[in-house]
Amino acid sequence: MALGLDVKAPKKECEDRNCPFHGNLSIRGKVFEGTVVSRTEKTVTVQWQYYHYVPKYERYMRRNTKVMCHCPPCVEVEEGDEVKIGETRPISKGKSFVVLEAMGE
Repeated sequence: MALGLDVKAPKKECEDRNCPFHGNLSIRGKVFEGTVVSRTEKTVTVQWQYYHYVPKYERYMRRNTKVMCHCPPCVEVEEGDEVKIGETRPISKGKSFVVLEAMGE
């Protein structure tokens, strides 16, 4: 099933209703790439860095963003993996993103 994004479908099947490939969860909004910094059963925390310009000092400052993402069972990721995540409807209080693919494959 094509999501309309440049991602590969996972080889495993799953029964998760919050899976964008095998469930009924749609991807809308932005797509980011980041590193998995922590993992629990169905949730991963993804972090990425960006540069912010500070006009007072005429320099760039490095900043981090950390978001919690839903990780479907068909996508296998561990801490330290590079992943691609997509924005969705709110899945829970703190999760509005889902892991689409592991970039290392």
